[in-house]
This record gives sequence, structure tokens and C-alpha cells, in this order.
Amino acid sequence: MTSADPARNRDNFCYRHPDRQSFVLCQRCLRTICPECQIQAPVGVICPECLRDQQRAASPTQRKAERRWGRRGGAAVAAPVGMGRPLATYWIIGVTAAVYLLQLLPGSPVTGWLLFNSAYLVPQLGAFEPWRVLTALVVHSSWLHIGLNMLALWMIGRILEPLVGHARFIVLYLIAGLGGSVGVALLAPFTSVIGASGAIFGLFGALLVIGRHIGANITGIAVIIAINFAFPFVMGLLSGSMSSIQISWQAHLGGLIAGAAVGFIYARTRSARRRGLQIGLLIGLTVLLLVLLVIPAATAGI
Repeated sequence: MTSADPARNRDNFCYRHPDRQSFVLCQRCLRTICPECQIQAPVGVICPECLRDQQRAASPTQRKAERRWGRRGGAAVAAPVGMGRPLATYWIIGVTAAVYLLQLLPGSPVTGWLLFNSAYLVPQLGAFEPWRVLTALVVHSSWLHIGLNMLALWMIGRILEPLVGHARFIVLYLIAGLGGSVGVALLAPFTSVIGASGAIFGLFGALLVIGRHIGANITGIAVIIAINFAFPFVMGLLSGSMSSIQISWQAHLGGLIAGAAVGFIYARTRSARRRGLQIGLLIGLTVLLLVLLVIPAATAGI
């Protein structure tokens, strides 16, 4: 994410690359650093200058240990810069694009196999296929649909993934996608939906919460979320009918809430000694979302 006028808010721009916006701080000097400048350290990320200072201050014994164990990841002072690359983001985009290409094949049944409908959560209605709560994330209706979603994922992933790490980013994406399916099941039961919009809104929600926690300026993020969430309602008013708008605001809302919840968990359990608590809270949130998926069956009188 870049800006033509970084001087307006220097705190949110990399001190080495003033044209690059970021919400990640060096854990030692607390200066803002972009993904290219982030170096993974045992206690978060640090900037290149702090890494050099740390290496100069190391004792001969520490240098010897680093040479011996650095490549194994046990006692290295810092990992290569490449560790800050949003690799999980690229993988998600690649898998989603590959599935869309399969959708384009003549007579392809991929969309029907992977779309989500809460009816697939009710065994009495026929097929019981609960995995669809997540597989719907990788199918899309058009080039514009997948293009906008993957562009948003790429833009957010470059900021958020280096901040939380590869594994946590994937967990966030999946839980947000699950939250989107829960929103559809509760607010628009037995409606078929496809697309990664719920997960994308979850990333927005997490970025909003984490950005607020680290003291970043989140006004721009909040405005983007408000515009995107209001868009289907505005289009419905202009067209005179909400039923004519093929946008699932229910998935957006569910994903946003779930993503914000994951972001809050990450922000409150950042230290290594709270790793167990973080995992427990994430499991608890996932179980809660799965329990909420039972409601459509109950409301249907089954």
C-alpha cells in the first residue's frame, strides 16, 4: 500500500521507504518498517539498523552459537529478510486462481461441488457436506469477482501477514471464512453463496483491531470497511430491490465479526508465554462458530 503524500502521517510509513505504508513497528526502536525491511527476530520483527547493532553487541560466544545453530533456527539472532514475505497470501491467491480456471472448463461441476448453502448442514435434507463452509472461499462467479477479492487479499496480506506470521494468517483467513458462512446460515438460511468476501472482510476486521492495538492510524481502514459494507445496500436502494444485488452482506458481516475477534485474540496474546492461551481462545472461537451453524436446522423444525 502506498501513498502520494506520506508526509501527512509519517508514523504510518516506513522510515527507510517513506512511500510505503505500514503498521508494523521495530520491536527495539519502535520505528515503522515495511515488509522489505522487516527481519524476523526471536521477539518479533526488527529493522536492519537494530539487527546490525545487535550483531555488533554480541559476545564471541553468542556469535559462535549463531554460526553453529543459526541455519537450524534454534539460536539465530534473526532470520532472513525473506521470512517477512507474505507467502501464505500468495498461496491462497494461487489456489483460488487455479480453482477458478477449473470453473471455466465447459460443463465444469466445480461450482456446484464447492458452493455453500446451509441446507448442506442438515442431514435430513439429503447431502451432509459441512466442508462447504470453507470450500466456498475458493469459487467465484466472474473475473471481476475473483479479481477484486484477490486484489484486496494481496493488498491486506502484504501488511497483515508479516505482522502476525504465516500460520496465524492462514488461521485468521479460515476462521473469518467460517464466520462468513455462519453469517449466511443465520441471516440468509438456505441461500447459496460463493466467494472469499467473508474472509476478506475478516482480514479487514483483524487489521482494524490490531492497528488500533499498536497505536496506528486506523481511520482509512475504517472508512474502507464502511464503504464496502454499505455498497450492496446503496445499490439495492438505487435499483429498488435488494434481491437484485448479488452480494452477500451477511457473509461480509459474519466474516468481519469473526476476523475482528481473531485480531483481538492475537493482539492480547502476543507474548510467547501466552501462546497456549491464544491457541485455546482460537479453538473456543471456532467451536462457537460451529455451534452457531446448528441454528438453521433448529429453526427449520428438523
